[in-house]
Amino acid sequence: MIIPDSKTINMPHNWKPRADQWELWSYLDGGLMRGQKGMKAVEVAHRRFGKDAIALRFMSKAAFKNTGTYWFMLPEYAQARKTVWDAINPHTGRNILTEAFPYAVREDTRQNDMFIRLVGKEKGEGSTVQLVGSDNFNAIVGSPPIGIVFNEYSLANPRAWAYLSPILEENGGWAIFIGTPRGNNHLKRVYDYAVAHKAEGWFAQILRADQTYVFTEKQLDRIREQFIGEWGETEGLMLFEQEYMCSFQGIVPGAYYAKQMGEARKQGRITKVPWVPSLEVYTFWDLGVDDSMSIWFLQVTGTQFRFIDYYENSGMGLAHYAKVLKDKPYVYGDHFMPHDASVREMTNDEIAKSRKEVAEGLGIRPILVVKRARDTTAVMSGIEAARNLIPQCWFDDEKCWQGISGLEGYRADYDEEKKKLGNHPVKDWTSHPADAFRTFSVGYKRRVTESPRESVTSMMARRGAVGIM
Repeated sequence: MIIPDSKTINMPHNWKPRADQWELWSYLDGGLMRGQKGMKAVEVAHRRFGKDAIALRFMSKAAFKNTGTYWFMLPEYAQARKTVWDAINPHTGRNILTEAFPYAVREDTRQNDMFIRLVGKEKGEGSTVQLVGSDNFNAIVGSPPIGIVFNEYSLANPRAWAYLSPILEENGGWAIFIGTPRGNNHLKRVYDYAVAHKAEGWFAQILRADQTYVFTEKQLDRIREQFIGEWGETEGLMLFEQEYMCSFQGIVPGAYYAKQMGEARKQGRITKVPWVPSLEVYTFWDLGVDDSMSIWFLQVTGTQFRFIDYYENSGMGLAHYAKVLKDKPYVYGDHFMPHDASVREMTNDEIAKSRKEVAEGLGIRPILVVKRARDTTAVMSGIEAARNLIPQCWFDDEKCWQGISGLEGYRADYDEEKKKLGNHPVKDWTSHPADAFRTFSVGYKRRVTESPRESVTSMMARRGAVGIM
């Protein structure tokens, strides 16, 4: 595609796909030139394959063919600047974004919000390209996107796709998911979906390092030995298999629950876990407003903790969550909330109320406040408590998938330069389901005052319809 300007520039500019990149490029470019609507591609490929290069070059061509808003989404907004906006291609010594979008085809470039407006037929009428983060996907202002690249999707907030997919569905936009595995999480989930829906136009591909032209066999042997030397034989091999052989059975470096959740999968405890109407449902919360608010739904039978449901949202008041609970068919027992539920805040009333009081006023009761300190020692104690309880836990793989992804991805921070794990959990989307689960691991106490033979009818009469009065 030729873009007339002060120079004649072909898009994509000074780039052609390698033979091992051709299948993905052919799907994307062929669909674009045929005017195909709603393209969806999932590319799982090894490190240094060039996933960013393909996605950026396709976006550059799409943006000139169809005027609109385009997003290149990283897991975190701050990460977008470091890894794309300011990043240098080690092979050329040039900025990777400038290689895809030369200044000659730009009308405007804004450093502060990583925004580019391309030249159009008239001033201000060209497409826009912006780097964004999945950590603030619902706060981005402007026109809705018609093309999104979800980069490093295995580390991204999976709620971003749930929020944005209806927008793309409505406007016929496209989405590309690219990444390297980070355990058996939502990247695997969207890949499996793409495989199952190829007949409906989805593209799905996995490319290992021994299937492409990037590394020689000797280089891969050397990288494998380096991983083993750094992480030990077991973890080193698993990381190599993950990073270069695209194994979804690998580990996330520093993941607190990797061993326990891995065993849960092997033992078939992440499966269909049916709701038992004769048992009460307990809820366990992590509270937030601008941040996500997360709720695990638990039934207990014998020595098993059976997590039948999970819910998360952000920017919503407690009335929203009260309605979510009421709309479910469950009969509720106790609701466990962390210590900040007792903190008083200004409300529409003249007297400041705690979240606990507001929630109880909305019918969420009884509430038990869990004294869950936030200092490092207490956090690690809670993590250890969770590790001890996960072997007794079962998780519904459909209703709890987002919470499961959070538990599998919850990890310690990692210093790339020192090659050393830190003492604090990474504060990202995984913190919300993990903190709500820590409310369970620290605060749950089996209720022994009620007869196990009590009927659901008597429970409903005592607690009110569907457990929320």
